[in-house]
Amino acid sequence: MRHTFPILMLVPFALAGMVVAPAAQSSVSIQAEMLKDWTGLKDTMDKIANEMPEDKFTFKSTPAQRDYGEQITHIAQANLGILRAVGGNTPAPTIDTKVTGKAATIKAMDASFDYGTALLKEQTDQTILQPVQNPPRFLGPSTRARIFTFLIGHTWDIYGQMAVYLRLNGLVPPASQRP
Repeated sequence: MRHTFPILMLVPFALAGMVVAPAAQSSVSIQAEMLKDWTGLKDTMDKIANEMPEDKFTFKSTPAQRDYGEQITHIAQANLGILRAVGGNTPAPTIDTKVTGKAATIKAMDASFDYGTALLKEQTDQTILQPVQNPPRFLGPSTRARIFTFLIGHTWDIYGQMAVYLRLNGLVPPASQRP
């Protein structure tokens, strides 16, 4: 019993330490995490977009699919179209939706990600959780965070398709390359 008593005296302190841990986690910023994911995704997409040689930018996995360059343009169009719902002071860039060629296509995609980055930098943890005025009809009521989350998921979907296009051409997606 003498040995048990000192150990029991430590239990409240151990429990107090567990209560402090969640408070430390509350210093995480939703806006900062979203910005990190968004800018990281731009980097990932630049790498995969640049991996396909210029002469294969019109490659399609099947006749019914978009070609490689059109996949990249689709990301740019989706980003710009849906990000407009977020609102903000940053004007949306103008891109040519009929853009062709590797450099011009990647430039359009980068402009759409830069627009998203600028909009995210305008946000706070409070404003990013507020509903947008005119969300895309297919999404229904949405917060700014949901708009970005949707676009991140959409872009990863396209990334997966682009990885297949590379593999069908004997190339390895950057994320799968080994030194």
